[in-house]
Amino acid sequence: QLVESGGGLVQAGGSLRLSCSAYGFSLEYYSIGWLRQAPGKEREWVACISSSDGKTHYADPVKGRFTISRDTALKMIYLQMNNLKPEDSAVYYCAADQVYASTCPAPAEYDYEGQGTQVTVSS
Repeated sequence: QLVESGGGLVQAGGSLRLSCSAYGFSLEYYSIGWLRQAPGKEREWVACISSSDGKTHYADPVKGRFTISRDTALKMIYLQMNNLKPEDSAVYYCAADQVYASTCPAPAEYDYEGQGTQVTVSS
């Protein structure tokens, strides 16, 4: 089970840090990621840490602004979001996939997904 927290309302240019707690499994052998879905749009991946090499990957719209990290011992996943834009408004989901790979799973491929946390960026 994955449980997110940290969403909220922020002005454009501001920052938020999302957190995600993992229950019942170790993050060590999973690719982990953050997904988001805005109203009327498909769910899209935002960032991930690949399981085979621990490298981070980012979707183009968030490169240079978002940072994904994890604390394996605490079973926590984080997403630091800086310089937020109105188009970043969405429900954000943390996700985990038990796959050994150097690339990010597609949104539909994750084994576990949280309930989501709302991020709203006002202009």
